[in-house]
Amino acid sequence: LRTLEGHQSVVFSAMFAPGGQEILTASKDHTAKIWSTTSGQCLRTLEGHRRDVFCAVFSHDGQRVLTASEDGTAKIWAAASGECLVTLGHRLAVRSASFSPIVRGGWHQEV
Repeated sequence: LRTLEGHQSVVFSAMFAPGGQEILTASKDHTAKIWSTTSGQCLRTLEGHRRDVFCAVFSHDGQRVLTASEDGTAKIWAAASGECLVTLGHRLAVRSASFSPIVRGGWHQEV
């Protein structure tokens, strides 16, 4: 059992990465964080949202992170580097988001 300390405000969501080696949290402090399950240390802080981050989820392969924020955006991040890859804008707050596997032409892809 570990306590993960580092967010400056309330944590809205938490989830394990595929494989269970990392934990992803989303917070009212406008960030998402990736933590080591072994050490409890923060590995990466995903910064770029201007308001609360309500939800953060790993892709099925653990390579990407998707965040949903009160600032009206959803962002896709590279889990390994913490780099923001895509920002998707909406008119209102984005309360949740998820990755969905799609099969096209016999190949499995994530969108």
